[in-house]
Amino acid sequence: MLDAIRWDSDLIRRYDLAGPRYTSYPTAVQFHGQVGTFDLFHALRDSRKALRPLSLYVHVPFCANICYYCACNKVITKDRGRAAPYLQRLEQEIQLIACHLDPAQKVEQLHFGGGTPTFLSHDELRQLMAHLRKHFNLLDDDSGDYGIEIDPREADWSTMGLLRELGFNRVSIGLQDLDPAVQRAVNRLQSLEETRAVIDAARTLQFRSINIDLIYGLPKQTPENFARTVEEVISLQPDRLSVFNYAHLPERFMPQRRINGNELPAPAQKLEMLERTIEQLTAAGYRYIGMDHFALPDDELAIAQEEETLQRNFQGYTTHGHCDLIGLGVSAISQIGDLYCQNSSDLNEYQNTLAAAQLATSRGLVCNADDRLRRAVIQQLICNFSLQFAEIEQQFNIDFQGYFGALWPQLQGMASDGLIELDRERITVLPAGRLLVRSVCMVFDAYLEQQNRQRFSRVI
Repeated sequence: MLDAIRWDSDLIRRYDLAGPRYTSYPTAVQFHGQVGTFDLFHALRDSRKALRPLSLYVHVPFCANICYYCACNKVITKDRGRAAPYLQRLEQEIQLIACHLDPAQKVEQLHFGGGTPTFLSHDELRQLMAHLRKHFNLLDDDSGDYGIEIDPREADWSTMGLLRELGFNRVSIGLQDLDPAVQRAVNRLQSLEETRAVIDAARTLQFRSINIDLIYGLPKQTPENFARTVEEVISLQPDRLSVFNYAHLPERFMPQRRINGNELPAPAQKLEMLERTIEQLTAAGYRYIGMDHFALPDDELAIAQEEETLQRNFQGYTTHGHCDLIGLGVSAISQIGDLYCQNSSDLNEYQNTLAAAQLATSRGLVCNADDRLRRAVIQQLICNFSLQFAEIEQQFNIDFQGYFGALWPQLQGMASDGLIELDRERITVLPAGRLLVRSVCMVFDAYLEQQNRQRFSRVI
């Protein structure tokens, strides 16, 4: 069974290192300013020629309230009027990008993230979706995966009805923790009733999938009170769950400076929270997909993992990794063929650049042959927990053990420790190593030694 996990405290202590989450390889840390709009136009032309399907990510940065733990690109404001000039520039970007693509390229996946996408008014959401439909080939038969992130404090039945009407069929709900003391410590007061109301609406309106986000390691959390949150969440029966490890990096993310470091749980408590959570979710029938993600056995992610078709990109685990990913909005990242590129993360710079009829591409990279090879290796490990050498050798015309010979002692050490099984044909991540699959992937990361590990969260 792919969902089998074995908890091994000693192994976790040894391999719980700081490292990338591998939503891409190379990671965004490697992006540089020598990539610009010319590279983007070139990649879009290749996408158009190949008629590759599309995945669109739309970033809405605004939030009415600040959550102290948040590391997202966001703008905190009570002024709803600030959305109007942003939407004007976003619609301009949509038009500029779409004219380089073919109308026959279908949008298989669409995701609105933030920030809080429902910060936008109903009229603004209607206008934005109408603009997307005008310029991109959005599906009308509900067969696409069209998702949106929801803050239950910003949504009600009418909002959910509007979103369904506009074509959304998946929702991702931020919850993080239900304990009032924890919520106060991170400035996110949100009742179970508010969350349940949004989920009930989503089910009644026949949204196809519901995801709930939780975070462990927040101030004032204990193994006992977090277990109660997980129990309540299981009763809501989401199709998917994301259980993230809170990375306290106040030197990088200003809102985190409002968190009292003395109130954070000790590392041993965090480990106990994760262990209990895994036990609770497994007992409730959820499968461990990998990298903090759980899903019910009939969910598309679980099925894709069984069939070894699961993929991973900037949208996280996905069944649409074959699509070219177009990022729209401030700080949004695109992955088009071998190009990664990111828009400016500064709202004013993003808006001003588009006001001058220029795209806001600010940095990125073009993968070389070694990047493509290592990307394929990491993708197989992080999605399928296994890697067949023959597949990589055939795809890239290499001898696997010869190419990665310098890594063999490290892999043999992991095999001796019971993290992986290693033979002449494959690497298999064992049940005790699945929680630590990032550590296995890090062995194949050619850039990691040059990087400051403090930029990354720990594996567990």
